[in-house]
Amino acid sequence: MADILSLKESVLIYLDRSGGLQKLIEDCKPFNDPQQTEAVYRFCVRVNPADVMEVDPLLGDFVLHDPLRATVLFKSVCFLAIKTLSLIEKIHMESQVNIVLNFTHLPPFPEYTVNLCSFPRVYEPKRAVSMEGLVIAMTRVTKYTQGARFLCTDDDCPCSTGFHHIRVHAPGATESATMRNDFICMMCSSLLKEDVKFRVLGDKQLVELIHIKALDVLRGYQQNAFRYQSVTVFLRDELCNSMRIGQFYQVLGIPAHVHQWPYITWSVEANSVQLGKPQYDHKVSGCLQELLKVTASYPWRFPAIVTHCFGLDVAPPGLYNTLKLSLLLSLVQTRIDADNTFHNLDLLVVTTDTLIFERLMTYSLSVGSRGVRHQPSGELFACLSRDEHGAGTANIHAGSALLASGGICMLGDLGCYKKDKLDSIQSVLESHTVSMFIPGKKYGEDSDQQLSLPVQCSFWALTDSSHRSARTDCAALGTAEMGSISIQLADAFGLVIQCRDRGAEEALLAQTIHTLQQAVQPGKPLYPSFWEFTTEDLQELIAHAQGLRVELSPAAEKMIHGYYLASRRVRTQSQGVNMSVASIRLLISLAEAHCKLCLRTKVLEEDAVIAVLLCENSLSLKHGSSALIIPPDTVFPCDLGGVDGLQMRDEALEELQQHILRFIYAYAPGADAYITEE
Repeated sequence: MADILSLKESVLIYLDRSGGLQKLIEDCKPFNDPQQTEAVYRFCVRVNPADVMEVDPLLGDFVLHDPLRATVLFKSVCFLAIKTLSLIEKIHMESQVNIVLNFTHLPPFPEYTVNLCSFPRVYEPKRAVSMEGLVIAMTRVTKYTQGARFLCTDDDCPCSTGFHHIRVHAPGATESATMRNDFICMMCSSLLKEDVKFRVLGDKQLVELIHIKALDVLRGYQQNAFRYQSVTVFLRDELCNSMRIGQFYQVLGIPAHVHQWPYITWSVEANSVQLGKPQYDHKVSGCLQELLKVTASYPWRFPAIVTHCFGLDVAPPGLYNTLKLSLLLSLVQTRIDADNTFHNLDLLVVTTDTLIFERLMTYSLSVGSRGVRHQPSGELFACLSRDEHGAGTANIHAGSALLASGGICMLGDLGCYKKDKLDSIQSVLESHTVSMFIPGKKYGEDSDQQLSLPVQCSFWALTDSSHRSARTDCAALGTAEMGSISIQLADAFGLVIQCRDRGAEEALLAQTIHTLQQAVQPGKPLYPSFWEFTTEDLQELIAHAQGLRVELSPAAEKMIHGYYLASRRVRTQSQGVNMSVASIRLLISLAEAHCKLCLRTKVLEEDAVIAVLLCENSLSLKHGSSALIIPPDTVFPCDLGGVDGLQMRDEALEELQQHILRFIYAYAPGADAYITEE
């Protein structure tokens, strides 16, 4: 008895020091409404295990290893405080107080962590653990019983009135366990019946969580023999709608075995939820740091060399450099900031041979921190099913695009998709949201619902230009054949790259030799050179560059702004093309991405030059050439086999930089105020 009193005293000291008593006083005020009468009053108490340990180690041990017993202690102290301070006159019994302990954190030790790759499925004490995972499915919010009042059916029994029999939800308990019709009175053993008008309902939501490594299976580059299985997490009351499909979270919760005869499922009652970040090594390898130091005086050389050495497992160096650079820029630029701001860079590749470029895209997915290779037969956005845990509501399953949130969704050849799917892709590219219709009658709702889910990933796609389309505007100079897709869909992608090598026969021969050598001598370096980067080096580079926060310099901002105004005027007058605000967003994204790939934090005019060249080439492929006439391979106009090639490229880009400035000076309204004629 003395130990119990000492523990309650420690609880009171902790609540006083942590501000919990003051919060309890504030939480009691809404319950004093005379129109509101409930059987159970629910209060959340924030618990910092480290602070509790400092007050009383024994109490801290209960909090960490026997939270149900610790909840009873907090409940008793809170009831005494409510009665002593006369906070709620309608509370008569301690059983009417429902306390929920919300942990701020858990000790960073393996005993308090559950790995979803190998979590145990045996009976263990009900204590809080920490886990991390990706949300792959979630239900709509439904109701559950927080607490209810039961009365004895014998009118002569004292328990036929008052609040002697109170049922409160416990972690892991199902609705049928909380609310049954076979309870008996503890005084006279008569049957109990529920007083329905005192039932208290709360919100409930079910979430499916899986290990982040499960996405490696969906990349399509390397397969392994692992099997990943999701775990069901129950979100209740204030935690409902705190998680989003496709996002990565850290969850503190209490594991429980839910009995639904004849099955037993291992699930988790969430205690707190925080948005997490997968742990990646953001160091840049020594080889890349040395290259960065050597090329520090040349703003275009570092990304050029990285591009030249990128994807050598798939294609020989020197081929498809513009595509490789675009893939790297998209990987670097795609991210979700802490404030949920989304940055993306969609890419459409026009080619006559999709096989090699599909392999190159698949390889690029393995370099990025997150990516999904979508199969045309699978679900791209989301699908519905009936919940299997007794709620009967709609369960929303993530498709490839939602699973790729914050990363890349590779669509592959668009010629494999039907027209209705292509229309859906175009709609999502334009709005970055997908709408879902939930029929109420089918899923136990009173009415039909329309749900809108954000799509926060970059899309990569291919189109085979050898499949002729029905376009009638291909006569415009510089326009490319887009294959089976519409010009509106190509516009929605933003950046369009046409892969065509200057020497088609030489490129085909080089690719053939490369493929044969890899088949005969797998794993052997085919192109030994001074600069050799492993896949791990590139992964570290991409992860580090993604985390950089950059800002536009005045010179870069003037070039982007001036080019947009000049190009809009020229194309509107000569081609009738209305350049939307999406074009300037594309320019800024390309310039920022090139700056990050250079591992800088200030976007220079040289970065804006690359952005303008890529954007102008993309516009020319879709709508024809403009007064800014540039060759198709302007970003990589020559072979980069040595220092002479890099020097020739720098000189060509400097000349193009002056050409762009003259174009802006000639056509942008008011350009003479900030562009000096040379």
